[in-house]
Amino acid sequence: MSQENVEIMRRGYEAFNRGDFDTAMALSRPDVEFIRPGIESPPKGREAIRAWMEPDAFAEQRIEPLEFRVNGDKVLVRQRMFARGAGSGIELDTGSWAVWTLDDEGFIARGEMFMLDQEAEALEAAGLSE
Repeated sequence: MSQENVEIMRRGYEAFNRGDFDTAMALSRPDVEFIRPGIESPPKGREAIRAWMEPDAFAEQRIEPLEFRVNGDKVLVRQRMFARGAGSGIELDTGSWAVWTLDDEGFIARGEMFMLDQEAEALEAAGLSE
């Protein structure tokens, strides 16, 4: 199922990037969890994560997956995020890591984000550390 999991993730990134957050969330379990660096109370559930996706501070946002690595039910993604501030026009262009866990039916059960300098932690979370 590894290539299938990558394709599911590609569809999710494509939907997010075109602003089709409902389609992106349809790929996840109702009780999906999303862990972000430095955030103590992560959004849980489709509705909370869908609301978080909605641009507020950013006039434009997209995440470009650069590399996919699979380990069982986990997909590690090296990614690049682009955003432009709604009021300020300030542009953000940064790299990061994401580890996505899919259930047996191919739905996203959990997402965990890591800063670019947290590669070792991302690899460990994906079960790919040496």
